[in-house]
This record gives sequence, structure tokens and C-alpha cells, in this order.
Amino acid sequence: MSYETDTVIRLETNLDDLSPELIGAVMERLLKAGALDVWFTPIQMKKNRPGTMLSVLCEEPGVNELTDIIFAETTAFGLRKETVQRIKLARRFETVKTPYGDVTVKLGLKGDTIVQRTPEFESCRVVAEKSGRSIREIYLAAQNARA
Repeated sequence: MSYETDTVIRLETNLDDLSPELIGAVMERLLKAGALDVWFTPIQMKKNRPGTMLSVLCEEPGVNELTDIIFAETTAFGLRKETVQRIKLARRFETVKTPYGDVTVKLGLKGDTIVQRTPEFESCRVVAEKSGRSIREIYLAAQNARA
């Protein structure tokens, strides 16, 4: 297999009494502190209460800082910590020329074979603002362009 692999930590907690405004702020703070990914899953909790599961992927050195943030910024009383292995494509970036400007595209590689090819949203946004075109139009042009 020519995929890349690594080991990361998944931190999770279930929340049933946190304001939705605060949930978004928690995500931003965790990502700024080095979380690799943060997501929320709607769940049904005990006593038939709707809740939200907060999940965070991080590298081992970041666990303590991210745990501190979760306890400070949410109503969590505990976290689950699990070591997980990831299988992933190697990543490379290239710049493609579109009629509206240059856009950065992320390539996902298995060995030397390109498996995924995705325009970077922020790059498309900048080009859209400068050109007066829609982000969708820039995104599609970048998908069809080649370096």
C-alpha cells in the first residue's frame, strides 16, 4: 500500500447544555490552538435530551492544551481520549491559471498517481473578490485548469 499513515488522538465529549453561539467559538479556538480537525455531531442523550458530540483530532503534544480549552470553553465534565490511525493521501499544492487569476489547488497522491484534485477555497475566494466573479465560477475554472 502506498498511502501515508500516521497516529493521532481523538478527543470527544457530549454536550447537552451549551449555547449554539458558544459552540462555533469553541471550534475556532481549538483550530487556532493546533487541532487538526474539529466537528460536531447531533446526538440523542440520556433523559431523551438532544445534544452535540464535540470531536477533536490532534497530535499527542497538543492534547493538554486542547483539553484545557474544552474544559474552559464548554460545559464538559469529562472527555474520551482515543488513539486512532489515519490512512491518507500524500499532499502537494500547485498553482493553476484560470481566466480570472491564479488559484492554488491541493493534490492528493497515492504514490505518483493523482487521486484527488481540489481547489483551495481561500484561494478561490481571493480571486473571486478581485475579479468580481462568483466563488463557484472560480472553483469550477480551477477544477478544469491544469498547471
